[in-house]
Amino acid sequence: MFKNLKSDLPASIVVFFVALPLCLGIALASGAPLFSGLIAGIIGGIVVGGLSGSKVGVSGPAAGLAAIVLTAIGSLGGYENFLVAVVLGGVIQLIFGFLRAGVIGYYFPSSVIKGMLTGIGIIIILKQIPNFFGYDEESAWDLEFFEIDGGNTFSELFTMLSNIHPGAALIGIVSLLLLILWDRILSHKSKIFKLIQGPFVVVVLGIIFYILTQDHEVFAIGSNHMVSVPVPEDFNSFISQFSFPNFAAISNHEVWIVAFTLALVASLETLLCVEASDKIDPDKNVTPTNRELLAQGTGNIISGLIGGLPITQVIVRSSANVQSGGKSKLSTILHGFLLLISVILIPSLLNKIPLSVLAAVLLLVGYKLAKPSLFKKMYDLGWKQSIPFFVTVIGIIFTDLLVGIGLGLMVGIVVILLKSYQNSHFLNIEDKSNGKHKIKMTLAEEVTFINKGAILKELDSLPRNTFLEIDLIKTRYLDYDIIEILEDFLYKAEERDIDIKLISKRGIVENPSSFIRFFNEKPKSSLSLS
Repeated sequence: MFKNLKSDLPASIVVFFVALPLCLGIALASGAPLFSGLIAGIIGGIVVGGLSGSKVGVSGPAAGLAAIVLTAIGSLGGYENFLVAVVLGGVIQLIFGFLRAGVIGYYFPSSVIKGMLTGIGIIIILKQIPNFFGYDEESAWDLEFFEIDGGNTFSELFTMLSNIHPGAALIGIVSLLLLILWDRILSHKSKIFKLIQGPFVVVVLGIIFYILTQDHEVFAIGSNHMVSVPVPEDFNSFISQFSFPNFAAISNHEVWIVAFTLALVASLETLLCVEASDKIDPDKNVTPTNRELLAQGTGNIISGLIGGLPITQVIVRSSANVQSGGKSKLSTILHGFLLLISVILIPSLLNKIPLSVLAAVLLLVGYKLAKPSLFKKMYDLGWKQSIPFFVTVIGIIFTDLLVGIGLGLMVGIVVILLKSYQNSHFLNIEDKSNGKHKIKMTLAEEVTFINKGAILKELDSLPRNTFLEIDLIKTRYLDYDIIEILEDFLYKAEERDIDIKLISKRGIVENPSSFIRFFNEKPKSSLSLS
């Protein structure tokens, strides 16, 4: 793990600067104590990062759970009661892992996963533009289209136009330009520019700008435009920031409902992010999904026990890790330690970082997830790939992550069903001599009830006085519904002077009296021909 330290250390610093505002912002959007977001980020980095088999995945509090958390805290009667649900949710995730439920993550089409990455990239850009120009709202950390403050993603952009802060906008623009210069030019000029990452430089620049302009009439940046980490006065006040679950609430059935909801949604988001992070990993490592669920469950148990928010693997931090050159899970673990050390030793210094600087970092992360070239690439792959991709992207932008993925998945299933309908058989007209049509119908390897319509249509369209050869040599699975269609066709074939020759591994027969008897099957769900 330590052999990649020269790559993982600078990557961990970038992930740290991406994770810090996200941890605080998600806690704010969830109606939870700010410190709870930092706890979840620390546990996600150190504990989950250590237990996980993912090389590049980064875990922490997830924006997709903010609405669930906000509602649950109110319905369960307080944050301490909610923490019981977090702990129980972690236990349920452990059960999912032991039951090997991680296999679910492999059943999402590539086009939907790419759509998820692109949709999240666009959402990051849209949500961070207000922060970038100094109009800071809680909704910047809420990834849903309809926001908790009553507006939506686009209405916030229009509101921002009349609330631009000169100082925040100036340092944000300078930071973004420097990041682009660092990424496109400087990092290719010398190794020093790869070792010292651009985000670290712009954060230092942002702190210097804040200090130099704090008394300026125009460019001074107020505290509402800055990172806001809790600053304890002494050790006792630091310890008092931790919350502990009220296990007396464990008998409340609503706690169990919330726990199962958290476990289900967090596991699904994690599995989707695992699939996505593996896809963008340049080394193409494959994450063991069941082990990931066990790691996530352990992390949620510990996070809940000490007052942290629920944890999932999150694609924003994972993609930042990959983009910054992270090679192993050491970068994930180090980012967790950086969060821990910073909130203990330098919280006051962290509070001198303008949010617009961190927004510039996130804008670049979002752009790399949603590059314009990817849209053209997906379009060129054809409608079977492009339609699920675009539906997923649009769904995520205008609803939320899980709904958008669900829409893309449904469209992907429809595409599969349509292609299965079209590819059920191959029809070849071999001879029209002597006034007799000779037609060969070769059935596919797998023929199910989905193919009923296509096959029935072909049989009904056969002209009178036809010789039909049905080839089942390559067919390994024939659904009973198809056998019924062939059985019913015998009556029509006799009426229309259609002769039938059936070729299969069970033998060859002409004008069979019964397809069911030929296959020696009683009516049941399916027939294997292998």
